[in-house]
Amino acid sequence: MTEAKSSNAPRTRVVLVHGLWMNAAAMIVLQMRLRNCGFDAIRFGYPTVRAGLEQSAARLSELLKSRQADEIYLAAHSMGGLVTLRSLELYPDARVRRIVLMGSPVAGSLSGRRLASFNAGKLLLGANLDLWGERHSVPVPDGVEIGVIAGTMPVGLGWIVGPLPKPHDGAVSVAETKLDGAADTIQIRVSHSAMLFSAEVGRQTCHFLKHARFAHVATD
Repeated sequence: MTEAKSSNAPRTRVVLVHGLWMNAAAMIVLQMRLRNCGFDAIRFGYPTVRAGLEQSAARLSELLKSRQADEIYLAAHSMGGLVTLRSLELYPDARVRRIVLMGSPVAGSLSGRRLASFNAGKLLLGANLDLWGERHSVPVPDGVEIGVIAGTMPVGLGWIVGPLPKPHDGAVSVAETKLDGAADTIQIRVSHSAMLFSAEVGRQTCHFLKHARFAHVATD
């Protein structure tokens, strides 16, 4: 649904994109943190198992088109980062200026590949079964500044399918989050799922969206 035009439409909007096996409710805490630091933040939901990457990318594009704003920022967790980058690759939007990726396996996912080797894993991954393989370099959209947050607390479901290269966040290794062309990267002592609730992740996300860089020096 397209919003009615209004002179009160915010200049900048932030769209939050969740990860695998989650829904938009998973982003509520981060949404509140970003609103508290001055952003108009909304949540985007998509079926992570029933819909493939192309379908989800198209749905995200439709949401962005429906929103009035001079600039659009995105903050995406895990698989949500892949959806976000694919959406902008297929449907460029010049209003998108900054993105924060949180634990997004842009370089592939060893945990995902291992899970996909089991019949039960194939069911769990559904329409995105092939998404977790080795990935070629993901293009950074022209004019977009991307910040990458990688977790280093090795607590999560990744151990079920075998050990991961260190450092990792329990599901995705730091190496798997590496994005050529990123404006800035930071490692935070947090696990993969806990990123969504971490005050430090929220602070760093807000800082990057405001300044196109992370706060590498701790502040009081």
